[in-house]
Amino acid sequence: MIEHVYRRASAAKSIQSVIVATDDERILRAVLAFGGRARMTSRDHQSGSDRLAEIAADLSCDLVVNVQGDEPLIDPEVLDEAIAPFVSEPSLMMSTLRRRIDDPADLVNPNVTKVVTDADGYALYFSRSAIPFRREGCPPAPAWRHIGLYVYRRECLLRLAALEPTPMERSEALEQLRAVEHGIRIRVVETCHDSIGVDTPDDLERARQEMSALSAQRGETLVSVSAERHQAAGAPTVRHAGAERGYGDPASDGDGGSGGAKPPGKKVERVPENTGVG
Repeated sequence: MIEHVYRRASAAKSIQSVIVATDDERILRAVLAFGGRARMTSRDHQSGSDRLAEIAADLSCDLVVNVQGDEPLIDPEVLDEAIAPFVSEPSLMMSTLRRRIDDPADLVNPNVTKVVTDADGYALYFSRSAIPFRREGCPPAPAWRHIGLYVYRRECLLRLAALEPTPMERSEALEQLRAVEHGIRIRVVETCHDSIGVDTPDDLERARQEMSALSAQRGETLVSVSAERHQAAGAPTVRHAGAERGYGDPASDGDGGSGGAKPPGKKVERVPENTGVG
């Protein structure tokens, strides 16, 4: 699974290099076996961003991208979408993604993280609860699912990791609320892409079926794409990193925040998380 995520992240046009950050030696060995890059981290991190910051502290880069290591169907274009705002917004510190909720069941599912934004597309709040609430007799407002992929300015990530977990972060078990509570504006980019976070055996089976179908349609060969063209266009250089899935509890929606447990600059390096799944 981690190899699929690694290769898909490498195929994003904005990504130059990928690193897997994990506290599990089994994952480290698996990544090294297929020729990937991986680094061990402390076991004491409470969130994926905290784990990511340990790696980012030793990197020379402008941006760091956090991709969950248990989403083997992630589309490389999603990474490019999340990175794109940094080209036109030099003061932007952090971005993530949202997708329109079409299934009413998702709105009330606590494993699907919801997000509401202001008129400019910046996050107001993230929650496991149904937001926005619809009062009887009132017209519904659009509802959005949070896709748990993040892009940070390196200095922003290091600042967040140095802060103590906040009350709302602890209550919802959503690490991005630490940024919200400390006044860090998060640009939430709309996407039509979706992914499957593998948290349960059923999720794993669904992911296998989806991957088999994709393989039958177009094959699964993915090639790494240099960030040279992206940089030539004036984009910040990116180092893409991923993180551990899960906020303390591997069965929680570490969010990350895509619904399901979870945890670039001169280059882009990615560190997928420690999922505990093969």
